[in-house]
Amino acid sequence: MRKMRRQALYPGAARTCGARLRARLAPVLGCMLALALSVLVADRAVAADEGTGLPVPRFVSLKADKVNVRIGPNRDQDVAWIFSRAGLPVEITAEFETWRRIRDSEGAEGWVYHSLLSGRRTALVAPWLKAGTVSLRERPTLDAAVVAKLERGVLGALKSCDGQWCRFDGPGFEGFVEQGQLWGVYPGEKIE
Repeated sequence: MRKMRRQALYPGAARTCGARLRARLAPVLGCMLALALSVLVADRAVAADEGTGLPVPRFVSLKADKVNVRIGPNRDQDVAWIFSRAGLPVEITAEFETWRRIRDSEGAEGWVYHSLLSGRRTALVAPWLKAGTVSLRERPTLDAAVVAKLERGVLGALKSCDGQWCRFDGPGFEGFVEQGQLWGVYPGEKIE
């Protein structure tokens, strides 16, 4: 009976108590929400640090004609050099969030933003050769007819590789090259 009288005598008392309770709980609830968000962000950061989950190292190619290669994995880092030819093969040697550390055919390394790379497989003909050519054959055998002689550094697309020979195509040529004569594919690697 007393409770009813109090409510009747002080009609705003219930609302005032509720407001005070909310005011006291707000910081606690805010802290709990901040803690939950920080755990979620930390989990995403760990997942991002893990990269794509694809094998490293692996070969990819440049997607754009102009690709800035940086000394570290963010846009604040200085540009070490600029690639100026789409399709060049590069080897991914590390991943950090959305950045990939790459190595080119000359052994230079730097960081590139992931969207400037493509999974399309390309290769360079024996960039280590000082002189001479590499035979492009009609079939994947040493006794097959030579359809072209390719100079060092010729860029082409890898259509397939069986671990010993690669089907290699480019502007004005198509045929098979011994896998060991290409930079952009690992020895024994199979590509379908």
